[in-house]
Amino acid sequence: MAVYKKTYRPYQGDLTAAWSRFFIIPRYAFEDLHRSRFLTIFYLASFIYPLICALIIYVQHNASALGILGVQGANRLISINVVFFMSLLGWQSMMALFLAAFIGPGQVSPDLTNNALALYLARPFSRVEYVLGKMSLLVILMSLMTWVPGLLLFVLQGYLEGWTWMSENARLASGLFFGAWVWIIILALLALALSAWVKWKPVAGGLMFGTFFVAAGFGVTINGVQRTKWGHLLNISHLIGSVWVQLFEGANKTTNGAVFFRVPEGQELPMWCVWMALLMLCVICLGMLARKIRGAEVVK
Repeated sequence: MAVYKKTYRPYQGDLTAAWSRFFIIPRYAFEDLHRSRFLTIFYLASFIYPLICALIIYVQHNASALGILGVQGANRLISINVVFFMSLLGWQSMMALFLAAFIGPGQVSPDLTNNALALYLARPFSRVEYVLGKMSLLVILMSLMTWVPGLLLFVLQGYLEGWTWMSENARLASGLFFGAWVWIIILALLALALSAWVKWKPVAGGLMFGTFFVAAGFGVTINGVQRTKWGHLLNISHLIGSVWVQLFEGANKTTNGAVFFRVPEGQELPMWCVWMALLMLCVICLGMLARKIRGAEVVK
């Protein structure tokens, strides 16, 4: 039948709000991830440590439980302080790294391999919204693993200990929240950038770990050979640890001066250099994405 003989009617249904269109991508991505039994088990297992921490906090304030364990008076089984919460943040952040290495490489590479970007961008859907949609999947999952359980534990401790403890240790909550977000943004951008440039998922996942561990080893080598401290700029874990120390600074006043992460004396980097290095890493990842996320590819 000729085209002019067909009757076309515009779409009459409700339109999705422009600001929320990028949520379409994670909505279908969650359905795909739910089919993976391994990822489901791994994700559920990542909440074991926060549950153990919640049990410790509850036992600390339960007189009968302390009596059974033989703890009397003002003695506590484990001190709920900056060490406790930074240990939680460190462990959950490591689990988030494994999660990003598993699911991050499969976010952009299938669309590039199957030339699906043209279908995305042919609609009222910008490149920024595409990247935000892919990032939101990682951001939501890693947020539920890191700062969400951390703040819930902080609220539980504050509820059992009292409002005075919560107000005096508010720096713990802000350190958990902003420290986790710095880690999440770095992981999400790095995972998407590697997924855009490396189409083979196992290699892209291996590069996620290589970026952290191989670059850290190279930085240590530079420090040893050149007798300097600037090799730490290649160590993302060292940079994040320095940021965490800064964010949790001040909480020590109410936690007996306990510190979970301490940079060796003489190896401290200026904080402006640390933030600039992390910002530069984000800019490089965004540049890599901008180079690959295009509606059409010209092959010469």
